[in-house]
Amino acid sequence: MSLPTHPAPSSDPYGLHARQLASPSPGLVGTAQSDGALTPSPAEAESPAAGTLTTSSNTPDGSYSKPKQKRNKPTLSCEECVERKTKCDRGRPKCLSCMKRQTDCHYTHIANLIASAKNNDGAKARYVTKPSIKARKPNSLPSYSDTDSRRPDSSSKSGEYARPKSSAGSAGSPYFTSSLPFSRSTPSSIFGVGAQHPFSNYWTCAGGIAEVVGVLPSKEQADILIAKYFEVIDPVYPFIHRRTFFSNYDRFWAQPQAVKNNADADLLALHYAMYALGTQFMPYPTYAERTSSAEFYASAANQALRIYSYLNRASLRSLSAMILLTYFLMNDNHASDAYAWSGILLRQSYAMRLHRDPDLIDLDISQVEKQARRRIWQAVFFQDTFLTVLLKLPPTATHSDVQVDSLVDEARLRNDGFDTEIPFQSRVENLMSIHVIAPPDDAAPPVPSPKSPSHHAVTPAVDKTDVDYIRSMWKLGHLVQESISSPMSLSLPLVSSPRQKTSLVSNFRALYRSFPPELTNLDFGSLQAEVVHNPRGVRQNLFLTSNFFHCLMILQASENDETGVECNVRGSLEAAHEAIWSFFKLVRFFDTDATVWWVFQHRAFDEALTIARLLTLQPSTSDSAVTVNDALYAKCKTDVTSMIELVKNSTRGNLDMQKSRLAALEEAFERCVV
Repeated sequence: MSLPTHPAPSSDPYGLHARQLASPSPGLVGTAQSDGALTPSPAEAESPAAGTLTTSSNTPDGSYSKPKQKRNKPTLSCEECVERKTKCDRGRPKCLSCMKRQTDCHYTHIANLIASAKNNDGAKARYVTKPSIKARKPNSLPSYSDTDSRRPDSSSKSGEYARPKSSAGSAGSPYFTSSLPFSRSTPSSIFGVGAQHPFSNYWTCAGGIAEVVGVLPSKEQADILIAKYFEVIDPVYPFIHRRTFFSNYDRFWAQPQAVKNNADADLLALHYAMYALGTQFMPYPTYAERTSSAEFYASAANQALRIYSYLNRASLRSLSAMILLTYFLMNDNHASDAYAWSGILLRQSYAMRLHRDPDLIDLDISQVEKQARRRIWQAVFFQDTFLTVLLKLPPTATHSDVQVDSLVDEARLRNDGFDTEIPFQSRVENLMSIHVIAPPDDAAPPVPSPKSPSHHAVTPAVDKTDVDYIRSMWKLGHLVQESISSPMSLSLPLVSSPRQKTSLVSNFRALYRSFPPELTNLDFGSLQAEVVHNPRGVRQNLFLTSNFFHCLMILQASENDETGVECNVRGSLEAAHEAIWSFFKLVRFFDTDATVWWVFQHRAFDEALTIARLLTLQPSTSDSAVTVNDALYAKCKTDVTSMIELVKNSTRGNLDMQKSRLAALEEAFERCVV
């Protein structure tokens, strides 16, 4: 039986007549447009009369060559972006790139005239440019399971392997082989092994807040989990205002059960998210028991967010809970769910206007809350930037005018005369509410929370160190997002010339030199001694070191065959060695932390895999040559074997994920030159 066909309508307003208009006869000089005007024909467009400067010349044999067109186009980008050869959104008074770099922004006189003629009052949003026609090829990134494509050439000699060819599909380097997400037609867990729903359902339809409150741990257990959170998680992600949190925390637990049953849902979500992360770092007898307890608290946090209606409402507490749940999902081997969850978080952060500097928008809030908004935006920005580096996906937290230097510690605020003794109350924005669109004039100010006890106060030294750490990670994130995340997500080469690569590496090293000395200390002995009296600072040192040298490794290994950019084998191995050694230090200093942090584990795995592949190459230039007799070769080979032993002998963590990593590492290590 043939499928029925639909008969054509009797009238054909867009049929033959339209095709006749679109295909004029060869005798016409121009082509018709919608307004009836004629555009020049191809022959006219190439003639000097078309308004383009042309030059012509005769070849030695007397034949006439095609006229060459000269470019007569003014530069509209700012002088700083032109000099650095970076994307400029041409915003006034400063472009977005200069805002991020904290540099002066100047335009030429012609560029200002053109901008004023177009009435371009506001800065355009920065978008990642689409790849060129040459780079728009089918993506050829292999996955970890594609072992056949990585086997050595059978025609090569023993111990020598064919160098993998660089392509646009490998993001400028052939040594990073993470599989592309959402590229298969069948459902699959893209980044993690676990494919089940991340939040188990224990809840009823009519339970409400009382049902969530009913499964709270005891006050003693809650205190232990909160203490573990501020011991392990808060040092590396210090975005929660501690005095405000503890004032609300102590007041909640001091209330009777009837009052708790009417507590704010976003407050419960934040508490449960912190319980879940704290549980992940507790020394449970078995991995399954620890996972089950942590997932239960995460499910309660998710249920509290659902009751709160987190898809159309947002507060600083709900966003903080979502940030923590994203890290929980990563550690729980649900990276796919974490990536999707972080997308909702970013949308709500934009809706809360966290990407806007509080001093530039009309917000009647205290200086303490302004600093809290900046910290939470930095946490969202940092999470998005470095997660997309690992997953090789486009960054999303790209639009912001929050200045890095605007983040200060509370001691400086007090010195400037601001009141920092009254913690703020979490404000709620219902994005669909009429009170947000047209706020009433007689709106009552929020009631401040009571003062927090003195034992919850952060010492000025710790607060200042946290601000220095946040600023360092913030600056690194801006540089990584612009130079690595965006081109890598489009499978574009990271650099277009050897000179640009050298300049970009210099920018990374200059940024590293600007970090505080306590964050750039790489000596194992001094860090080991510091663990006893300053574990918070050591954790911050290791996280910054891992992120910085991992990104530097990617940059040093980048290639672009069309423009003569080669992989700097020595530079990439040196950066990879420092990056993976930060993970080894974490294992020695904080063993439990190393078994939980997925981001740290995955970076170390990627670094070991990159080292193994770089050691199989025969470098083409002598300045970056690394031979089997080189001390760097021996160190890096030891790094790979140490990583293999760690994965092989680990009895904690997800065993399926460890098996996948172990198989990939052993296969890559077999090809190393002996």
